[in-house]
Amino acid sequence: MKKMTGGQAAVEAIRAEGTSHVFGLIGSATMEMFDALYDADDIKFIGVHDERTGTHMADGFARMSGQAGVILAGQNGPGATNLVTGLAQAKAAYSPVVSIAGALASGHRYRDAFQEVDQDALFKPITKKTWTATSADRVPEMLREAYREAMAPRRGPVQLNLPRDVLSAQAEFEEFQTPAQYRPFAAPGGAPEAIEAAAKLLAGANQPVIIAGGGIKNTDGAEDCLRLAEALNCPVVTSPGHGDAIPFGHPLNAGQMGPRGNVVASRLVKEADVILGLGTRIGFNATFYSYDNINKDAKIIHVELEPTAIGRYFPAEIGIMGDAPTVARQLRDTLSRINTRGAADAWAIGFQAEREAYLAKRDAEAQVDAMPIHPSGLFKTLRDVMPKDAAVTMDAGTLCLQATDALNYWHPKSLFTPLDFGLVGFSFACGLGLKLAAPERPIISLMGDGGFGMTVSELSTAVDYGINTVTVVMNNRCWGAEKAYQRDFFGERYIGADISSPPFDKLAELYGAKGYKAETLDEMAQAIEAALDCGKPAVVDVSVDPAALYSFRRDSFKHRGG
Repeated sequence: MKKMTGGQAAVEAIRAEGTSHVFGLIGSATMEMFDALYDADDIKFIGVHDERTGTHMADGFARMSGQAGVILAGQNGPGATNLVTGLAQAKAAYSPVVSIAGALASGHRYRDAFQEVDQDALFKPITKKTWTATSADRVPEMLREAYREAMAPRRGPVQLNLPRDVLSAQAEFEEFQTPAQYRPFAAPGGAPEAIEAAAKLLAGANQPVIIAGGGIKNTDGAEDCLRLAEALNCPVVTSPGHGDAIPFGHPLNAGQMGPRGNVVASRLVKEADVILGLGTRIGFNATFYSYDNINKDAKIIHVELEPTAIGRYFPAEIGIMGDAPTVARQLRDTLSRINTRGAADAWAIGFQAEREAYLAKRDAEAQVDAMPIHPSGLFKTLRDVMPKDAAVTMDAGTLCLQATDALNYWHPKSLFTPLDFGLVGFSFACGLGLKLAAPERPIISLMGDGGFGMTVSELSTAVDYGINTVTVVMNNRCWGAEKAYQRDFFGERYIGADISSPPFDKLAELYGAKGYKAETLDEMAQAIEAALDCGKPAVVDVSVDPAALYSFRRDSFKHRGG
């Protein structure tokens, strides 16, 4: 037994979890915990400038590392409320973020006290679970529960509120448990009879397609997915935002599907007779919930670790609750015992020729001489200069949505986006978290000028902690997606669409980072290569044609006849 404060116990509990980094912003409500972190040499504290962006960093760290990302909001009230956007984003991405916030002293609750807000009610809708610790001796127990809940399938963010009096009180504590002691987990396979039925259905398919989603990407399941695809000679499409689930260079990779994907992958899903969804909800971004984007007559084999996702939007012929890579291995093993096989070879050969032609056309039609820079030329330049081991982060918005399937992702865990939350202001901060989780990899963050302007203060964090990412600001001086809708559906009645910003290259220099300005594609290529080698956080401010806008959600404005 050892006597310590609740704050000291909290740090010992996260240390027992193997936590290497804590992102946070100090505040008076959690001073005992920060003081204990001072002595925790094995935990790197990253002081941020805003709790929202700190949560994006923890989110990126979690997605890249596969471990929980930890954010500590030192202040109750406003410090806690600043977490909301980041936690809602993490929930949409099923990212295991453990969020800890200071809370009002227990005796002051429900008295309209200074900085009082009902933090339990605030966070409940945007987390997997929210708690408030009731006594110092229960702090380790509640932190264990926080990590367990965050890391349990399907993963997601949790919120633990720690009142001031709980952190300052003392208690006796036994030895702290490690994850291996209280949350051992073996990935479950599918039921044998369902595997057998699914294998027979796949073996008899003439036009099969595999949709690989986050359940493949986040589990390092690319090899298992591709071995199954090779056994079937079956094309693999990836769900939106998971274009890196399998390597770009594999001959069976068709790229991202759906309304925001490419025409080849999207056609395959519209014409397939059997669709195998591996670790994907087959949800909004993939389909807009419409049979316009998926063959209504296809038989769907839906594999998900979360049973409530199976067949939720499109009826499944066979539903298999299980870990996607494990089920892929089971299916391949079962297929090896089945001698019959459909006429899928012609389907695969045809797709490969179409895919090759599509990629060649993408390069040939890129506008490389346009002034100002056209997005198609910008993306071609990025394809040419990006290292193959680079990881890319993106915001929402018209330019980043165009970029999602316009880049080549050579390795799994190379693309990180806001996914279904559609958040602007995510990319730069997420990239800082990625770099800390994978310091050996180049990190390139794509943003519009509006999104970067929201989060530019974290340049100080990048400089102070030597987090050397490259941020490419695609500067078109407007909120591009909304301006496109005003142009296409509201008679060019622009309001609030145009924005101004300082020269981001010069601003970066003032922060102590490296800044580059690019007006041409040659300047952009040189700037990105220099930025990758400069040994500092870097910003490349690229002038992009403000007229090169695209309305992605045309379905939302059908009532306007556009």
